[in-house]
Amino acid sequence: MFKFIHGADFHLDSAFGALTAQQSAARRRESRELVFRLANYVNTHGISLVLLAGDLLDGTSVFRETGEQLADALGRMEAPVCIAPGNHDWYGSGSVWETVDWPENVHIFKENAMTPLELPELGAVIHGAAFTAPEQAGSLLAGFAAPEDGKIHLGLLHGDTGDTGSRYDPLRREEIAASGLAYLALGHVHKRMEPESAGRTLWAWPGCLEGRGFDELGEKGFYEGTVSDEGTVSVQFVPFARHRYEILKVDVTGRNPRSAVEAALPEETAGDLYRILLTGETGEQGAGADAIREALADRFYALEVRDHTRMAQDVWARAGEDSLRGLFLRELRTKLQSAGTEEERQTVTRAARFGLAALDHRDLE
Repeated sequence: MFKFIHGADFHLDSAFGALTAQQSAARRRESRELVFRLANYVNTHGISLVLLAGDLLDGTSVFRETGEQLADALGRMEAPVCIAPGNHDWYGSGSVWETVDWPENVHIFKENAMTPLELPELGAVIHGAAFTAPEQAGSLLAGFAAPEDGKIHLGLLHGDTGDTGSRYDPLRREEIAASGLAYLALGHVHKRMEPESAGRTLWAWPGCLEGRGFDELGEKGFYEGTVSDEGTVSVQFVPFARHRYEILKVDVTGRNPRSAVEAALPEETAGDLYRILLTGETGEQGAGADAIREALADRFYALEVRDHTRMAQDVWARAGEDSLRGLFLRELRTKLQSAGTEEERQTVTRAARFGLAALDHRDLE
């Protein structure tokens, strides 16, 4: 029996462009430090093998220092480390995989075809392949089958099963089932997917190690696997990121908007990046998104507050007035009724609020 880690998609040196310059620099530094934390986990939890399924770097032109720090962190792991380069960090002439001095315990798959790495001390064979260009139109698993030799055969690939027309190693379930692998460790999909079985093969994506934007929500981490003496594999997810991205919708209809938000928040948010969407009906003033953000900003690593509320019906009812205000509301109500998307409706609502404030010679809070 032995334990392994399956991680992917670190995307070191990501831009974190939505944050302030100071926060972006801090997040990039923390991302590099994350791998050292992972090394400590490996060494303190009896991990015998580390499988990293590509896109450890955000591109082929990362800072050399980042590659060197990654090599340093992986070299501290008291276990063999196997890497299958992906579409962002593909293996090629002059890539970080060639220019950095990688430690002896790190094996980088370099071929654009499945190749084996024997690990006699574990009674295992790791089969992996590399992207050698930014795209991989054909399946790297096509025609592959592990030998039936009594050894434990594990696979390591960066790839996609969602679309047979994918340009990023489109793997077919039939290929996974025919592979004869005990486990197929995959990268590329940033959302953690629950393990699935195809034939005798268990396969999974762990998602990215840490979220980088509001398209990568919730807990992020890696899979920890156990290979039994009989050669069967089980995995469990290990949350590992220090920061989470979360989107919270709060209906403020008939309520004080700030109080409604505070009631909806969990107790601990200091390390998290939140986007709060205010929904429901409010008056002409709106929900005061800017004021809420300023009041609550200290409770988060970063905070966005967006006003997606609708103006209450009693405000639009004044469209019947024989006045400039009524004429203005009638024009915008027509535009609101013909709006085809939520974004267009929000634009009309904001225009109504600013227009009414201007007519009344007041500022929106």
